[in-house]
Amino acid sequence: MPAGAPDILRRIVEQRRERLGGGVEPELASRPAPFGRDENRFLAALTAHRGRALIAEVKMGSPRLGSLAGHVDPVAQARAYAAAGATALSVVVEPDFFHGSYELLAECREASGLPAIAKDFVVSARQLTSAREAGADAVLLIASLHPADELARLGGLARALGLVPLVECHQPEDVARLRDGAWELVGINNRDLRTFEVDLERSIALLPSLPPGALKVAESGIGNGADRRRLARAGFDAFLVGEALLLADDPRTRLEELLA
Repeated sequence: MPAGAPDILRRIVEQRRERLGGGVEPELASRPAPFGRDENRFLAALTAHRGRALIAEVKMGSPRLGSLAGHVDPVAQARAYAAAGATALSVVVEPDFFHGSYELLAECREASGLPAIAKDFVVSARQLTSAREAGADAVLLIASLHPADELARLGGLARALGLVPLVECHQPEDVARLRDGAWELVGINNRDLRTFEVDLERSIALLPSLPPGALKVAESGIGNGADRRRLARAGFDAFLVGEALLLADDPRTRLEELLA
């Protein structure tokens, strides 16, 4: 892991490696070239709704919230998102800190009918094959976890499995790792993983430095329609919304408000 990664990321990655153990990595082909916009269901959906594409998230907990088991019905949540007009689904599959699983992804994708991204802390190609087997259409790659060459390698392996990679950045150093590669989707997370504070200016400030050919995704801290519209005016194509929907009394109504 590159130097400077937040402590919370280091702890999660250490636990992820421990859980995965020392098994043999699968031998996968690589596809370094990015997908065309119609070659992947997740990418095609975001392209078709560019400027107001909403990726609605299901997660069963977080380090900040603790476990949400008993408080969130993930399958009902996924169905509500689809009914309210979500473009795609995000499912957090990391088990120890976010209480997720690949089985959760499969259930939510089937229930919603939406293209889905597996949100994990990817440190092994085995996680990519698990995402594909669960029916994912896309996979999250966190730029701060890898040097540029490893990030590009994982992106190529994901594409070979039919998964479009969404590369998540938190700071300028992360964006710098993307300069020598071609990427379909690049996200900026508004949440500071050192403090968990949210600032939409994080996305807006980094936007001009993102790869020009990629769809731009703003992630975290989008609480209402005004936030989404502000980010859309700045130039973002898609918006990943988690807790504002997850903790809403009526997630369908909240999602409709976000899209209004």
